[in-house]
Amino acid sequence: MSAERGPAGLAIGVDIGGSKAAAGVVDTDGRVLELVRRPTPRMDAGLTEDVIAELVRDLSSRYDVDAVGVGAAGWVAADRATILFSPHLAWRDEPLREALRTRLGIPIWIENDANAAAWAEYRFGAARGHTAILCITLGTGIGGGLVLDGALYRGAFGVAGEWGHMRVVPGGRRCACGNRGCWEQYASGRALARDARELADSSPFAARRLIELAGHAGALEGTHVTAAAQEGDPAALEVLAEAGTWLGQGIADLAAILDPAVVVVGGGVSEVGDLLLGPARERYSAVLTGRGYRPELMIRAAELGAAAGLVGAADLARQSRR
Repeated sequence: MSAERGPAGLAIGVDIGGSKAAAGVVDTDGRVLELVRRPTPRMDAGLTEDVIAELVRDLSSRYDVDAVGVGAAGWVAADRATILFSPHLAWRDEPLREALRTRLGIPIWIENDANAAAWAEYRFGAARGHTAILCITLGTGIGGGLVLDGALYRGAFGVAGEWGHMRVVPGGRRCACGNRGCWEQYASGRALARDARELADSSPFAARRLIELAGHAGALEGTHVTAAAQEGDPAALEVLAEAGTWLGQGIADLAAILDPAVVVVGGGVSEVGDLLLGPARERYSAVLTGRGYRPELMIRAAELGAAAGLVGAADLARQSRR
């Protein structure tokens, strides 16, 4: 790696999603010094590794870095070396760490992308200063991570934190995981889209602004709901409040088991802030076990935005070198 430039202790974080890959040089305070992006060739594992290697070589040609952390959208084995399964990429039992280490000749750390984002919020964002924190990422589905006593909790097999697949409605809506009634079917971007389409079908006049934004009812997505809600559209606010209520229910269930001090809510859906988190806080307080006789956790919006995954991956890679 070239040794010119920048302060000591730099690491590269890479965030691999289903459509794009982003990589950034991150300093010891969690600041991103430079960011580069490429499309992700999602159906070819080898080409995806090529993209990661290209991004790292590009950045390391301008910065002296100590390690590379990769946040991957998938289940990462307990050895932090193998991608067991990715629903949106071609990785199946993929020995990603060794493949990248062979190509790049630099220490590599592999982490689930939601775990990496949780670590970033714990270290540098909305949960800094707390030792028991839970992160929920709201996108197309629901993911997240858990930090206990200053360490990521990954579970016995490395795949903890899949909050979206708690069943909150027995026999409810069918989920892509094969079960019914999973939390992400009621409190995610996918849930917003479904509820908006149902509203548009049953009451097109009430949903007229949503339909206008999407072009037609069948094209409605969660982004249209959040955009209309931010404009003050009553129908969009209703759909968003329903999702927020389900979000609060799930947080109360998790609090009964894990008792964190802070829940950080991130991901695209969370960008509407209190329009979603307000109903979530109300529902959480209303259904929390032992309510009135126990401290209540804080529900906060994430602070690091789309960079959280790569910031956390870089920091974890840097710490693994100690």
